[in-house]
Amino acid sequence: MKKTIWVKVDPWDKDLVTTALEGGADGVIIPEGYADQARSLGRILTISEDGDLQIGKDVVYYTVCSGEDEEEIAQLARDRQVILTCTDWTVIPLENLIARGAKVIAEVQSLTEAQTAFAILEKGVDHILYVPADAADLKKALSVLTGQTETIGLETAEITELRPVGMGDRVCVDTCTEMAPGQGMLVGNSSSALFLVHAESISNPYVAPRPFRVNAGPVHAYTRVPGGKTRYLSELAAGDEVVIVDFQGKTSVGVVGRLKIEKRPLMLVRAKIGDREITTIVQNAETIRLTDPDGSPVSVAVLKAGDRVLAATEDSGRHFGMKIEETITEK
Repeated sequence: MKKTIWVKVDPWDKDLVTTALEGGADGVIIPEGYADQARSLGRILTISEDGDLQIGKDVVYYTVCSGEDEEEIAQLARDRQVILTCTDWTVIPLENLIARGAKVIAEVQSLTEAQTAFAILEKGVDHILYVPADAADLKKALSVLTGQTETIGLETAEITELRPVGMGDRVCVDTCTEMAPGQGMLVGNSSSALFLVHAESISNPYVAPRPFRVNAGPVHAYTRVPGGKTRYLSELAAGDEVVIVDFQGKTSVGVVGRLKIEKRPLMLVRAKIGDREITTIVQNAETIRLTDPDGSPVSVAVLKAGDRVLAATEDSGRHFGMKIEETITEK
């Protein structure tokens, strides 16, 4: 079931309302007298004393002070929409009300609170009121909460060479997400040319699948992170965000749980896209897989010249992970 997201814009802020519209919010709570201005910006539900839904009549606020309030809230929620605020934000009142089947709106102050509210008792509330710090905060939160992520254009690269290159420090990225077949992370020697390295979601006779893990590459390699940026694998740490990509280019955001950096034998992978040569380095082991155009994992142990795998390229260079229009040569 689709979750409903309202955004509180009080005092009135045109930029916040525009951000809410563009980010896919379902409604905005605004001060009295601004409903027409909000409607002029786009089609969105307005909640105010003179809006599509009226504060005090259709929608009421209720401040939860103790568990004794839950019965009254459940009664109110039968014929009105109840926005819950808590003196000390906690999941317990929401858990109890969800268990009773009451439909309430949880007021949240951050993306973390929103994600918690949507996940309570594995079902979560159906409806939140997001109180943004600013437009940037709102844009990020809506992007995550509505599932809006960028689609990356993946290209087919033809393998031209695979060659052992000796020992090095290899990085496994363990995320807080279980990745499905066809998903992994973009990794490469150049920030402008990244291979789709498949997650360890495949069973084999020797190692149990670890679908949360991408055995990504050496410490110097780049990977894609949210915001169109890249970072070195060695820079990542617990709590950081990375971009998870599937073979169709659809992306989602994963949180790093930990890194495992160990000395392992490495292999150079060289490929071409048209006349352009791209490279990456991976651990020399059969459990390390790139991804073919159909989304199937291909072990580097059997990969050979002429095989085709997926990669993402761009023309711009990068400076401290940010895309810039500058001539940069990376070999």
